[in-house]
This record gives sequence, C-alpha cells and structure tokens, in this order.
Amino acid sequence: MGIGTAGGALTTDEIVALNREHTFFSWSVQGAIDPIAIDRAEGVWLYTPEGRKILDFNSQLMSVNIGHGDRRVIDAITEQATKLQYVQPAFATEIRARLGAKLADILPGDIDKVFFTLGGAEAIENAIKLARHYTGRHKLLARYRSYHGATMGAMTLTGDPRRLANEPGLVGVVRYPDTHHWGEAEPRPVAESLQGLEDVIRYEGAHTIAAVFLETIVGTNGILIPPDGYLQGVREICDRNDILMVCDEVMAGFGRTGRWFAVDHWDVVPDLMTMAKGLTSSYLPLGGVAMRHHVAEAFNDRMFYGGLTYSSHPVSLAAALATIRVYEEDGLLDNAARLGARMREHHERLAAKHPSVGAHRSLGLFGILDLVRSRDPWTPLTPFNGTSDEMKAIGKYFRDHGLYTMLANNSIHTNPPLCINEDELATGFEIIDAALDIADQAVTD
Repeated sequence: MGIGTAGGALTTDEIVALNREHTFFSWSVQGAIDPIAIDRAEGVWLYTPEGRKILDFNSQLMSVNIGHGDRRVIDAITEQATKLQYVQPAFATEIRARLGAKLADILPGDIDKVFFTLGGAEAIENAIKLARHYTGRHKLLARYRSYHGATMGAMTLTGDPRRLANEPGLVGVVRYPDTHHWGEAEPRPVAESLQGLEDVIRYEGAHTIAAVFLETIVGTNGILIPPDGYLQGVREICDRNDILMVCDEVMAGFGRTGRWFAVDHWDVVPDLMTMAKGLTSSYLPLGGVAMRHHVAEAFNDRMFYGGLTYSSHPVSLAAALATIRVYEEDGLLDNAARLGARMREHHERLAAKHPSVGAHRSLGLFGILDLVRSRDPWTPLTPFNGTSDEMKAIGKYFRDHGLYTMLANNSIHTNPPLCINEDELATGFEIIDAALDIADQAVTD
C-alpha cells in the first residue's frame, strides 16, 4: 500500500494493517498483536477513527495523569517550539531554570536538583551511575516484584520475569526480600521484610553496596503498598550502613496517590528519586533523577560521567512545567485523594459481591483487584507470570464494552487519570462489575 507523507484520514483497518506491516510493537509476539486504532483523546476518553468511545481506566501506562488533550499543555508546547526547539544540554535555558526551581519546591526534604533524562528507564540508568560514582561501590540491591524499565541496567534491576529473556545483564545486582510474596493476600510483617534486607547487606558487605533500589509503591507487579514502617525502616538501614536509598517514583509520582510523591505519605526522603510519566502526563517524553543536596554537591569538584543528547530538551521541559501548573490549577492531587476514597468503596463493594475478588489495594487513584479461584486456600486465577481463559475473556469483555485498562497475571488495574469525576469512575467500575461474573464462574469454594 503506497502512503505519502501528506495528511489524510485512514480507516481503522488501514491504520492497523500499516502499523503491523511496518512498525514493531513492544512486549509482543508480532504475529499475534491485535491493536486498537486510536484517532484522538480528550479527558478520560479515547476515540477510534469511527468515533467509538473507550474509557481510559489506566491512564495509558499509569502516565496520562492530567487526562488527554489539555490545551494548556499543548499551547505551552507550541509556544516553546516556536521560540527554541533544541539546544544541547551544556546550554542554559529559561525553561530549564523555571522547571528546576519549581521541582525543587515540590520535591520532598532537601532534594533540590534534577538531572533530566528521556524517560523512566534512562532515569534509572543515571541513578545507577550517580550512586556508583558517589559511593565508589558497585553493588545494587533490588527486589523480585519490581519493574524499573527496559534498558540494560533498569532491566537487570527489574525482578519480574521480563528480566529473564534479557539476561545476562548488569554485573553487581543482588536481590533482597519483597514486602509481598506472590500468592499471598497480605504483606509480610515489616520486621521480617526489614530483617531480610539487613541479612542481605550483612552477607554482601555494606562496604560493597552503592544503593538500595525500590519502587515506593510497586506498579505493574501488583500495586504493592508498603506497610507502615517499612520505608522508614529502609531509610534507617541505609543511613546506618552508609548506603544510598533510591526510590523509583516513575508511576507513583505526580499526584497518583493523592500526594506529589508516594514517599510523602511516609515522610521519607530518599537520596535519589527517579521520575517520568506524570511529569509531563506523557504529552512528551521526559524523565529525571532528583537528588538530595549532599549528593549533588559531591559532584561540584568531580566529573559526572553521564549524558544524553536530549537531556533538558526545551520542548519537553515546557510540557512538564505546564503539566505541574495543571495539577495545581485543577486541584488534581486533592481530586485523587478524594476519589481515592470512592475507588476504595468500589473495590470493597466488588469484593463483597464477587467471590472471585480475593484482594484489593489502592492509594489515591493507584489501585488493583486480585482475582482468585479460591480465597481459602488462596488460589490466584492465573499461574505466576501466566494468564487463563477467564482473564482472556475479561479482557475481551472490556474491549467489547469500551474500557481500557491493564490486565496483568490475575489482576485488574484501576488507575484512571486524576481528572476523572465520580460518574466516570462509576462507569468504569460498572463494566468491571459485569466482567467479574466471568471470573466468578471459576471460583471453586
């Protein structure tokens, strides 16, 4: 099919066919993909070329936090693009100055400097470099139930099975125990989890360990919310052993939990913190590594051996500053906290109604439902790192009834844009409610 560069509407079939023929999809068996064609988006809604509405109940990849199509961000992008499109990172720009200062205002504690990257994975890569350069040590501790990105270092830190096909990876990564074990409804006791970390540090030698990495709230591996006291305990262990604490806030940051950052719920200040996604609401690619003052200051008289051609890209920075302004002007953090309570009520109602809902977790608009065949004994609806006929049928039901969200293992993610209202939230849960009848048929107790 010959297609020129000029504009012109294509049908859904043409869009899908050309996408499949000439582009390569991530995390996919290429011959099995069946993508949905999207033409435009507004608020919490996606629209196909034929105008069919789809409720975005996952903010795409937990990233379009302010919702789709906000003119304030689009106009800021346009204004910056007409003024200055790009200069290499060694130059200083006004937009870089303004965004850096604004982030310093909202970041926790004495975190006051940011190295800008292209996205979350590159933020993790540069956090690794910063931690190793700062400490002079090479080992990095990470958990199994984690996802940090698809580049080499980030993928090695990642503990979930996506890592396996990409091994061998970065040298020096060592696992420490998770707070939540697969196939268990509740987190492990805080003291047990912290003792597991202590043991690994003892066996590996604190003097060899640069940093402890963790997602503040684990994202795609289950929206695993740390029990109270855990993050404070990790902070104390890191301080006592002179190890950097690195919190990955790529998904949890920028209002998702009802606070600017998830660490704010526990009043913990990490030494390094990675961000992306909600930083620009995914309107343009941008990530960053934020660092405490003493970490940044250490590089005043030593070289940082890292860099990216598009670091501090002016147009992406403009998108970020405008996005932060939208959070503030529209009270989206408060809306996430308020509707987070409403989401919890929806979760509780579905758990009471459907025996297939074995557990649910949420903080703000960061939520998940775990589906089971049996609550006692606890039997997930899928095997580890697998799917099932029931989960496939639920996915088809969502697609047929205009709901997009993430299905992973035995779980349904509920992570809508922070601009969602109560009626739209209820609409999403009505569709989920109906789909759970499919899962209930598999319940054995």
